[in-house]
Amino acid sequence: MLAALGFCTIGGFLLLTMFKRVSVLVALVLTPVVTAVAGGYGDELGPMALDGLSQVAPTGIMIAFAVLYFSLMIDAGLFEPLIRAILRIAKNDPVRVAVGTAVLTMCVGLDGDGASTFLITISALLPVYRRLGMSRLVLAGIVALGAGVMNMIPWGGPTARAAAALKLDTSDVITPLLPAFAAGLCWVLLASYLIGRRERTRLGALGRESGPEPTPEPTAVAATGDGPGTPRVAARAGTALTVFNLALTLALLTCLVLEAMPLPVLFVLAFAIALLVNHPRWEDQQALLEKHGNSVVLVTTMIFAAGVFTGILTGTGMIGKMAHAIVGVIPDGLGGHLPALVAVTSMPLSLVFTPDAYYFGILPVLAGTADSFGTDPAEVARAAVLGQMTTGFPLSPLTAATFILLGMSGVQLGEHQRFIFRWAFGSTLVMTAVAMATGAIPVCIRS
Repeated sequence: MLAALGFCTIGGFLLLTMFKRVSVLVALVLTPVVTAVAGGYGDELGPMALDGLSQVAPTGIMIAFAVLYFSLMIDAGLFEPLIRAILRIAKNDPVRVAVGTAVLTMCVGLDGDGASTFLITISALLPVYRRLGMSRLVLAGIVALGAGVMNMIPWGGPTARAAAALKLDTSDVITPLLPAFAAGLCWVLLASYLIGRRERTRLGALGRESGPEPTPEPTAVAATGDGPGTPRVAARAGTALTVFNLALTLALLTCLVLEAMPLPVLFVLAFAIALLVNHPRWEDQQALLEKHGNSVVLVTTMIFAAGVFTGILTGTGMIGKMAHAIVGVIPDGLGGHLPALVAVTSMPLSLVFTPDAYYFGILPVLAGTADSFGTDPAEVARAAVLGQMTTGFPLSPLTAATFILLGMSGVQLGEHQRFIFRWAFGSTLVMTAVAMATGAIPVCIRS
């Protein structure tokens, strides 16, 4: 019963959002509420939803101030040298921009944190895409591809969870997968090239008659509601202020990597300092907050709605029952191919299970089943990280980072999933093929 309700919740949510029947926020909140009430959990909805909200609250706070911080830095022109360098190297060619997007994402993704990867890469590259008239779906999609594969690194969440769940060393999981990991990166570059070629063709067909997508001028913005004469936010910082902004940003990124403080605290402090130094006047501070307040609301409301969604699914026990249901339907004839089956299904299941539910709920059961066929649990762990919340996490509605990517790039979840799903699934298939060829996971479990 609970498993069926869980699958109905996930399926209903995906259908409603992908076909644009309701907004993502409405679907995130009301879909689990309806199924929970149908399952007899109406009296417990409040505590379950509140627990989910408390889980995502730190992320919501971090994203709110991170969006404000990087928006301020864009307005101040901090990323202008990078933008000019990218345009100079790309020579206004969408193919080169697309491939450059993938390379930059891979470099930034080395920190193992999807949220910061999205914040940095989208902030830096969105103005480039606007200037060239390139689709923001392309930007979000390529960043998702690069960040997904990079999430396999040993200090990333999926690999660490897989190792912890099966009591393995992370080297047991990731070292044999290094050739597959390299193949995944090559696939991302190839996919970026192909997507870029398609975008170049699209822009050529348009004839560029209307010019590139209009870019909101960051030179000034009048605050609303304060009457005429409201001071306008300064356009670009001077040299000294630019040096300060660069030093502050580098210090912030260093502290993020070193985890000197909780991430929400770091962004709150960094934004307060940046706002005071860049806009010391109260009127200018208010103008900036009003200018970017809409972006903050859009992103944070999605994150909190996702908290309600996962809180209810977890609190009712739907996720746990779905895990057992999936394991229970594996035919005996496929038992000998279990690692390969885990690898192929790992990416799509990112849309159904949270990383904790999969790695701590499903993976141990799968490993135990495979053990009865004489396989090493590490092989099942390797199969899982080829897609479960690696290539799949930037498309999953169950991770807050997905809504950071969508909110900052300005695209809808359903459009994003339709656009990039096949490319992301391709990453998993390519890495699975290489993993099988190199023996990291067996084609068939040895009896």
